[in-house]
Amino acid sequence: MKHQVPRMGSNRTGVQMSPLDARRMHEQHGEVAPVALQSPGAAASADMRARYIVDAAPLGSVPPPGSVKGVLNTGVAMISGNSPQLLLDKLGERLASERTATRICDALITKVRATQGDGDEALLPLDMLLTMREQEAGHFALVARCIEDLGGDSTAQTPGADLAGVEATGLLQAVSDPRTTVVQSLHALLISELADNNGWEMLVALAAAHRHTAMLREFERALDRERAHLQTVRAWFERHTLGAPRAPELPQ
Repeated sequence: MKHQVPRMGSNRTGVQMSPLDARRMHEQHGEVAPVALQSPGAAASADMRARYIVDAAPLGSVPPPGSVKGVLNTGVAMISGNSPQLLLDKLGERLASERTATRICDALITKVRATQGDGDEALLPLDMLLTMREQEAGHFALVARCIEDLGGDSTAQTPGADLAGVEATGLLQAVSDPRTTVVQSLHALLISELADNNGWEMLVALAAAHRHTAMLREFERALDRERAHLQTVRAWFERHTLGAPRAPELPQ
């Protein structure tokens, strides 16, 4: 693959690049230990963080139903012994994750188009990447519709959605960074797909527990696609890192 193997360069971040300074440091401080074990202020910092943790408010809340339909659905679910707010929180989390997954695909598509020529087989098959992007966007639309069908608000940010957005920020930044290669970006996409698979498995289990039969079937189909995404991205990554076989085709 073009420009994918890291080059040897003027990297001066390691201690071996300054042996005299390294020797003096060892003479004064001994062997280097992790900062948390070595720093005199580590215990005080931990105590301060602990106070913030104890006093902190929750990350957020699930908004109450804003429609008659939502109130009725919530009441029926609670009478049945379920926790509708948990399902809505996880739906909000998946909504945020699918939004970011779509944006990660968009960033990778831009990178592939910028780095490969026509018919260049060394990089990713753009048609498969575009299919994956459209399926991620379709999953976003599916989750938004399911939230609305339950009487919830798909524009509200639940605690799970807030957390998922923060977690995925680094992945999106990694793929959007113009300095990262396609293979390095694939590693970030692989992490995203691993999380997506776990998230959809959770939604399938919740839909089954809440007896949302139609929703369950749609979530199972989405999970099948996400499993195919994971298999494909892993095969792409291994192919360009280890010379593994070509990736399988994506199901439609």
